Amino acid sequence: MMAISFVVLPACKKRPVEAVKSDLGEAGYKLTPEDWFRASRENDVTALKKFVSGGFHVDTLNTEGDSALHAAAASGAQGSVDYLLKRGLGVDLRNTAGRTPLMAAVLADRADMVRWLLRQGADPRVKDSDGFKPLMLAVREGKPGAVGELAAYVREDLDPALLLAALVGRADVIDSLTNYGASVYARMEDGRTPLMIAAQNGHTEAVKLLIDIGASRFTTDPEGQTAADIATASGHPEIAALISREPQPSDLALDSPAEIAKSMDHVVDTAVAKAAVAVPKHETSRPLDGETLSSPVVNRVAAVDKNEAGKNEVAKNDSGNRLDSGNAAPFAMPPLVMRDYREKEVPVHVTTVQGDTATVSIAGPSPREVKVRAGDTIPGSKLTVVRVRRRMEDSKVSLGKLMEISVVEVRDDASGKSREWIAGVPSSAHDPVALVEDAATGKRYVAAPGQHFKAADGTEYLISEVRPNQLVIQEVASGTVQTIPLRGPRG
Repeated sequence: MMAISFVVLPACKKRPVEAVKSDLGEAGYKLTPEDWFRASRENDVTALKKFVSGGFHVDTLNTEGDSALHAAAASGAQGSVDYLLKRGLGVDLRNTAGRTPLMAAVLADRADMVRWLLRQGADPRVKDSDGFKPLMLAVREGKPGAVGELAAYVREDLDPALLLAALVGRADVIDSLTNYGASVYARMEDGRTPLMIAAQNGHTEAVKLLIDIGASRFTTDPEGQTAADIATASGHPEIAALISREPQPSDLALDSPAEIAKSMDHVVDTAVAKAAVAVPKHETSRPLDGETLSSPVVNRVAAVDKNEAGKNEVAKNDSGNRLDSGNAAPFAMPPLVMRDYREKEVPVHVTTVQGDTATVSIAGPSPREVKVRAGDTIPGSKLTVVRVRRRMEDSKVSLGKLMEISVVEVRDDASGKSREWIAGVPSSAHDPVALVEDAATGKRYVAAPGQHFKAADGTEYLISEVRPNQLVIQEVASGTVQTIPLRGPRG
């Protein structure tokens, strides 16, 4: 049954109904709700004006509970949407399902309309009656075009959106989300990664894509299970076989900074090229330490994100604390953009150390344990054990108190890099690193915790922390800290 409601319309002279019917008839319409919606969908603004001149109410709903604004948005009829907004309908008008015109455009995968509505002030954080925001609707229904338009406005939702995409197996959406800053290192509250979720639910294409864009095969959940283990337990042996393979020498390598930079450059360039955008010329990425970057812009990157997101919040750390020094104002800093993040777990875990001998577990289809001592080589690799020992150390886990830990130090004979692996802690090939881009010059740099760099005005900064979804930067002189969000290759 059709529902009729009313809005206060701008003053206009009402024409006789018969005259309006005649004019509409000549244009192929009748003065009915059905044809009102048809004119809206077909972007026939002239016909819409005739309807209104005859006293037709612009907020008439159809039998599905949609307004003409929803219908026009779903059809990409920008002229109709613009006219209806000017006639008094709200850009965030809800239908009976609690959905806005923006959501209607999202569900129809009308990327151009999504972009236009966002520019008109449509709210990307409104939830429908089922609790879904526009981005989550786009993910659930597999609308990669809409995802790309929404991503810059709701960066705080990108990782949850990626987890949902893995759950429903939307590989095309996973590709879009990661290009705009979603991290393959995201985790559910129970510790599962996107790869684990896709594997558990039997989504082969999503699993292939996640592995291709850098998701680790060897990451474990709090129970010690890999994605392959989870796939096996969930009845997907073919996916377990896809994920689980014997470690290759490259899996066990301690990559040099130059190799890491080359790999990250390739990821970003490939993503940009796929978007049919010319890849900017840049020098080979190099470590940020000691570099002098462009003239400072007051928190340029962060300001863009705040404007896009429609909020003005102070950055906080994982504990919810402000990431600044007291009431210090945001510092001026070069316009850095975080393009990629990289961490590399290796398929070797130190289990125990007794005397000068360590027991290590090597992952694979048939996990195995081996005992190694100084001078031995880790099987299947070019890693030589330099030293096996136990030492006292404080850590976050021990709340700052000294505790004894078991350590195996290894050296990569190919790259010359050394690394310490600690029993009970996932073994990694290098510290977490980010690929950052100087927005003013296009040059790229590899940033790691502890590195320093200077702005053109001589101000010195420190990379305090590199996280999967943000870079934490400190101004050395004041101690003030700010964050740069992961924007992805195209963000």
